[in-house]
Parts: sequence; structure tokens; C-alpha cells
Amino acid sequence: MTSELVSRIDALLPQTQCTRCGYPACLAYAEAIAAGDADINQCPPGGAQGIRDLAALLGRGEKPLNPANGIDKPAEIAVIDEQACIGCTKCIQVCPVDAIVGANKLMHTVLREECNGCELCIPACPVDCIVMVVDDAQSDAPHNARADHYRRRYDARNSRLARERGEHEHAIAARKAEVHAGTRSAVFEAIARARAKKEMPHP
Repeated sequence: MTSELVSRIDALLPQTQCTRCGYPACLAYAEAIAAGDADINQCPPGGAQGIRDLAALLGRGEKPLNPANGIDKPAEIAVIDEQACIGCTKCIQVCPVDAIVGANKLMHTVLREECNGCELCIPACPVDCIVMVVDDAQSDAPHNARADHYRRRYDARNSRLARERGEHEHAIAARKAEVHAGTRSAVFEAIARARAKKEMPHP
């Protein structure tokens, strides 16, 4: 497996990061294909055209989409029933491209232009207020027409999450250091008082 081959395979994937291929993201699926651990027919968003592209690149025969991974269907986007939304933020937490906006206990909404149709928000919603609808704007577009855009959104989200984790860990470390310093200071003060009391002249 070479990084160049992985990159060429990844470039043919739609970058929806939907995990339906059995891998956590498109790049991981590309790596598995290059290593011979995954077949070329496991990407429902890529559909028949995606399989043809992968087969041509790798010199393999075409085959139908594996039904265990899903079905080939028109591009879709998620829509939230805003009247039923309880603002739990669970959909926001799982969206791989930050296409859902909202706040805790407040109504959420999907940014139609950013939604990649991954469907990960559907099982995450505890009140079933999200449905998938066909995106007519993508009806005649190639399966990976927005791949670069989705990849940038996915990478940006991962960078944001990493930054937030770092900031959170830094805040915890700073708090621990503050508590530790306070504890040490209190101990030293107690020792100093004890010594002073011990050194006081007796009447």
C-alpha cells in the first residue's frame, strides 16, 4: 500500500464520512481498499459510478453495490422538524461536517448547503424529528461533485474538536496546578506556624 494510491482512491470517494462502508471515514476506507482489506463496492453514496471509477483505477471488474452497506439512491439532505426538536444537541455532536446549528435546549436547524446526507443524525435523535429528503440541487451532479467541500468541512471540524480538547485539557491542568499550589502553600504556612510556635520562649 502506498500513500499515493490511497490518495487516488480517496479522491474518488464522495467524502460524506457516513461510515456505511464499515470504516470511520472515507480515508480509512481508501486505506482498507489499497491494503486489500475492503472491496470497492461498499460505498452507497458513491453508488454505481463510484464503483466504476474505483474499478477503473484499480484494474478490477465492476460489481453491484453490496446491499449489506446500503442502497444506491439520489443525494439527500437532512431536515429537522423544528417544532419537535428538543435541543438536545446529539445531532450536532455526530455531524461530521458541522452542518447543524443550534444550542442546548434551543431549536436546531440544518444548513442545507453544507449537509452531506450522511444520515448519522437520524439514529442520534431521541425524538425522531429528523428526516432525509432528496436534494434536487444535486440530482444531475456526479457522485463526488462536492467531495472537496465536504472534506474541507470534515477536516475543519476535526481541527476544531482537537483545539477544544487541547483547551479543555489545558484548563484542567491549570486548575490542578492552582489547587496543588494552594495546597502546598497551606502546608508550608502550617509548618511555619508550628515552627514559630515551637520556637516561642516559654514563660
